[in-house]
Amino acid sequence: MAKAKTKTGNPFLDADMGNIMDFGKFAEQFKFPGVDAQALVESQQRNVEAITKINQIAFEGIQAIMQRQSEILRETMDETAKVVQSFSKTDKPEDVWAKQADLLKDSYEHGLSNLRELTELSTKTNTQAADLLTHRVTDGLNELKGAFKPVNGAAGKAVQ
Repeated sequence: MAKAKTKTGNPFLDADMGNIMDFGKFAEQFKFPGVDAQALVESQQRNVEAITKINQIAFEGIQAIMQRQSEILRETMDETAKVVQSFSKTDKPEDVWAKQADLLKDSYEHGLSNLRELTELSTKTNTQAADLLTHRVTDGLNELKGAFKPVNGAAGKAVQ
């Protein structure tokens, strides 16, 4: 049984929300003097597109970081196996200490290098997403400003 549509007198409450994804049709329901509803809807569509792109950038950045972390783990495991083998071939204790000191130094330097690389990947992703967001917010505010026009020659007066 279909419900009867009530009219409240409020355009937001009386709006047909059945197909909100049809932004053009949705915007036609809200015609206010001095407001370009279609421009507002188009601006919101660009906002959704920007958010989608930002999410894509973030996802690809996370994928790149995870892939590099996997490669680092694989390299570390290979290096560890080689080190264990080299220790078994050493007879003198002083040689073991020297190898351990070299290993510690190399591990530290390699770890710092990996940390820098992962930080750069993360920074690059964050910068790309932040730049896109900054541009979209600026453009969106300009679009919002342009969607409101004075009514009946009321330039400089607030629209009520």
